[in-house]
Amino acid sequence: MHRVIIPVDFSETSLNAARYSAKMLSGKKDALAILYHNYETMDDYDIGLNYQESLKKEFLKFGVEAVECENEMGGDLIENISRLAHTIRATLVVMGITGKSAIRQAMFGSNTLKLVDKNLYPVMIIPPDAIYKGINNAAFATDFKKVEITTPADLISSVLEMFNPMLHIVNVHKENHVPVTEEVNKEKIKLQEMFSKFKTEFYFIGRNDFSEALDTFVRDYDIDILITIPKHQSNSTSLFKTTHTKKLAYHSHIPILAAHE
Repeated sequence: MHRVIIPVDFSETSLNAARYSAKMLSGKKDALAILYHNYETMDDYDIGLNYQESLKKEFLKFGVEAVECENEMGGDLIENISRLAHTIRATLVVMGITGKSAIRQAMFGSNTLKLVDKNLYPVMIIPPDAIYKGINNAAFATDFKKVEITTPADLISSVLEMFNPMLHIVNVHKENHVPVTEEVNKEKIKLQEMFSKFKTEFYFIGRNDFSEALDTFVRDYDIDILITIPKHQSNSTSLFKTTHTKKLAYHSHIPILAAHE
């Protein structure tokens, strides 16, 4: 059973992510959607419970097979979600994000990135303008270094198994000519074995601007979801390593799946 946690504070950001999740999980018989609400007072609980039940009805109407509501009072939101994910062995946590200039980003958006940094389970970030059209093409950015140690293939695969997409494995290199060395070829073979459940294709792109290169790749290959490993310190492709690359998370038009090594 794939257990998918969807935190909601009933802001536009979280509701957008929830409704995207509903369409994404529609008709999947082995998936359980868990609508998680963290409240501060009993008044918040009562109001939130009504919103939750309304959202649950939407999920069922979209065709989600199983939906549960989870409520928790107080505590640290990130710690609470991480603990729940660990307790139920969640496949995925889905959260929204907004543009950096939006007021709502200050609360929910920043918590999304904190969860990406903290949570050991995969986190899917849903942009505000993302429209679910299926997950048929997934792109995984890698630097082809120590892939067996740094690539959480089991965690990534557990998410992709729900959709069985084509997996496009891409490397962006600063040099115009990308040197595909013997060592890189060895790492490529390891990645093929690690993701043997899926049809894979490999790409080597020479461009100085990583974000621009990925953005172009996403458009050219009709990518539905972009996968990254934010904790990989040697991974120059980490979307969250610098302010420059973090910008991609805020401005992406497709979901980003972050999975820790």
